[in-house]
Amino acid sequence: MRFMSRLTLCLWVALAANPVFAEKGPDAVPVPPSGVLGISNNVMLAPDFWIRQSAQPDRVLLDAAEIGKHNANLFKVDPSMHDLRAMPATLDRATVNGWINDLSQYPTRKLYDVHGQPVPEGLRKELADALALDAVPEKQSTRYGMIVQRAALRTFPTDTRVFTSNDDTDIDRFQETAEFPGTPVLIAQTSRDGRWLFVVSPRYAAWTHRENVAEGHADDVLARIGRTPRRIVTGSTVRTVFTPEQPAVSQLQLDMGVAVPVLADHPADQPVNGQSPYASHVVELPIRGVDGKLGFSPALIQRNADTQDDYLPLTEANIIRQAFKFLGERYGWGHDYDGRDCSGFVSDVYRSLGVEMPRNTSKQATSPGFTHQAFGDKDSHDARLKAAMALQVGDLVYIPGHVMMVIGKLDGAPYVIHDTGGMAYRDGKGGMRHVKLNEVSVTPLLPLMYDDKHTYVDRMTSIVHVRP
Repeated sequence: MRFMSRLTLCLWVALAANPVFAEKGPDAVPVPPSGVLGISNNVMLAPDFWIRQSAQPDRVLLDAAEIGKHNANLFKVDPSMHDLRAMPATLDRATVNGWINDLSQYPTRKLYDVHGQPVPEGLRKELADALALDAVPEKQSTRYGMIVQRAALRTFPTDTRVFTSNDDTDIDRFQETAEFPGTPVLIAQTSRDGRWLFVVSPRYAAWTHRENVAEGHADDVLARIGRTPRRIVTGSTVRTVFTPEQPAVSQLQLDMGVAVPVLADHPADQPVNGQSPYASHVVELPIRGVDGKLGFSPALIQRNADTQDDYLPLTEANIIRQAFKFLGERYGWGHDYDGRDCSGFVSDVYRSLGVEMPRNTSKQATSPGFTHQAFGDKDSHDARLKAAMALQVGDLVYIPGHVMMVIGKLDGAPYVIHDTGGMAYRDGKGGMRHVKLNEVSVTPLLPLMYDDKHTYVDRMTSIVHVRP
């Protein structure tokens, strides 16, 4: 069911079964100064602490050529990924309706609005009509565009926020993900009111506001895929320089892993949007004209901003450094709150290292484009524990609805960084102590429990190895 598959996007675990810690003994477990069991001091919240645990932190795990082969293969073998350059010149109705129907399934559980009131049943019919499936032509020329600002991608063409709890408005069930400036998209459908477009990006297909997309010729859009020279955003986010002359590219947010073309031939003594470029990188960003058409504008990114001229080398040190740049960021379901969720977190980190990944946990955990170790009901606790003890930096550990990234070991036991709702643990006397995190956090793996009887290790569905 569509609703259940959507729940595999991270916080399901925090909602359905709060993680707890295994009982340690007859005495109450003291609360450490950090408030989080297993984190004894703030030194453990610094990337250098974990980098020092690595025997070869700067060894390249995959070089650029190997990563390129991985990405190319991923787009060939993983149906959740979309190679826009391989799309046909025309789309038929069945293809477009298939994309939309696969996504836009109304939840079966009771829904509540932002005020905690039940959502009227009439919303279901209203949203079904908004899809305008009857207006999809039998054949249509394939249209392309580019995302011009951080864009929410939605289940339905609506800003209406809905929730499955009347006292929790963090998890909007119509929020899917976000795409970023410069992302190429295929434009497949327009909503009944004309305000929304159904777009297919390289790793997702969903509805977004028309204003987020500038439509352009296929050649102009597709030619920008992999264009060089470029700047890669390696900070959690950076913003372009403020400019009143060109508001469309003023203080534009660019998230980790975003690649923007550099205008290397811009004359050094000529201003960009009223400002000298000597202390900045001159980049080119897509803009949307008043007619909705695609254009391009120069913009500035300060040289002291956290960007690089290429993707960072895939090393254990860089995996850890990039992950820790999100430490403490508020959890954002479907990239909401200008943040990200657990699967968005790990994919954004790896994107800054040049590695493409599917968007959702369910796809990441089973993607044929990655080497993964799958676990089922027949796998014993001992076999799972053995696999957990063999984890290496950068490995991704999946349980139903959640993913964690391994950052190293202390006393032989693995630790992880993950975007999580919270945790709880037994106080040693049978009671439970709950800790709400709701952020990117560092925790030990082995003590975490899925419910009263099962550890996270017992519920592992997959371990993904990005390294060879």
